[in-house]
Amino acid sequence: MALKDTIRKMEGMLMDLAMDLRKASEKGNRAAAQRVRTGTIQFAKLSKQFRKESVAAEKKSGGKKQKKAKKTSRKKVVKRQATKKKTTRRKAPTGKKKVARRKRR
Repeated sequence: MALKDTIRKMEGMLMDLAMDLRKASEKGNRAAAQRVRTGTIQFAKLSKQFRKESVAAEKKSGGKKQKKAKKTSRKKVVKRQATKKKTTRRKAPTGKKKVARRKRR
């Protein structure tokens, strides 16, 4: 079965389950509750099939391709670092207060 067919079946099954679930919860329809229970089992099987097909389709297409990082020479990197402005950073407070010492005489 093709991936598109599996998706269509899943959509239809979800609509049927939602309708039967409303009947079971609002009206207390026992037969609808039974249909929901069996339908969830069938939906689980169909979802496993979807997973297999989607993974196979992804492998076939090669998935997402990653971009290669540009290589830069060592000289360019050093030159860039030298031209960057140096900024002074403050140290983060440690939470401890400095205790003032008394002068000894």
